Amino acid sequence: MKFGIVGTGAIARYHAAAIKLHSEAELVAVCGITIEKAEEFAEGDTSIRLYDDYAKMLELAEIDVICVCTPSGMHGDGVVLAAHAGKHVLCEKPLEVTAERMTAMIRACRSRNVKLGCVFQRRLMPAMLHTRQALLDGKIGRPVMGNAYLKYYRSPEYYQSGGWRGTRALDGGGALMNQGVHGVDLLQYMMGDVASVFAYCPTLARDIEVEDTAVITLKFKSGALGVIQGATSVYPGQETRFELHGDRGTIEFGDEGFKQWKFMDSDEPAPVFEDTLGFGSTSSSAQQLPVAGHYYYINDMVEVVRTGREPHVNGEEARKSVDLILAAYESARTGKEIELA
Repeated sequence: MKFGIVGTGAIARYHAAAIKLHSEAELVAVCGITIEKAEEFAEGDTSIRLYDDYAKMLELAEIDVICVCTPSGMHGDGVVLAAHAGKHVLCEKPLEVTAERMTAMIRACRSRNVKLGCVFQRRLMPAMLHTRQALLDGKIGRPVMGNAYLKYYRSPEYYQSGGWRGTRALDGGGALMNQGVHGVDLLQYMMGDVASVFAYCPTLARDIEVEDTAVITLKFKSGALGVIQGATSVYPGQETRFELHGDRGTIEFGDEGFKQWKFMDSDEPAPVFEDTLGFGSTSSSAQQLPVAGHYYYINDMVEVVRTGREPHVNGEEARKSVDLILAAYESARTGKEIELA
């Protein structure tokens, strides 16, 4: 399966590494903002064709899948142009930063009969997989509360390292939209769709346009309640943590495993597993992401193209976390509770 990558920043390197690890995938083209950026990214690999014109790269007939690794607010253009060129797409998170562009991306891919997948590697956390199954099995009884604590540290230098970081136009938001979107996605994946939100999203510690600290209260469509705390302002960065409470049990877990696994009338021990994806090291540095998660999504796209099935996280599923965050921003702006569709 032939892959092309648009964007040459830090996250693109995880896509490239995952493609190179896969025995049935090949990186054949890279597009950077300049040829020099593309050359630097290719690291002397002469088998990779280099571009500074995305439209020209899309003319390369052999490309099956485009990995969109541009700044968040540019994902829409990258996906729509790829769809019009007949290419399947694997988009980095978040899917986009506006509802209108997400709708356009999904429609473009559906109308051209190409697949749109999005990278949410934290859905592969073993603790999350065990927890979601326990919820589906009814082990905690009726869910009454679901909380996510997403407290990262990003230094001033991090925000200065790219002109798009911390901007409303291209980052789309701050602690919630960039770092916290993974945890927002996981919470709604486990607890179900959200009915409404009320949020505070101030900027307390960084010189950026968007929030570095946020608290959201949630009403889930099931009737359960919840809280999301997101930050890039706390030092040191904390282990991300999730709490799922029901009328017959509680599950709490973080990057390093289970904190509590307790059900009424049961002595069942918490599952034991090996963290092969290395999620315990992601809270303080954007450079410590494990490549295994991206390998899963590269492999997923290989299978998607061959079989025609839906991606692990398709466009409709990927937009749910962004829609929730956008509702939180609207709540913070207006001081009102915002209902989701």
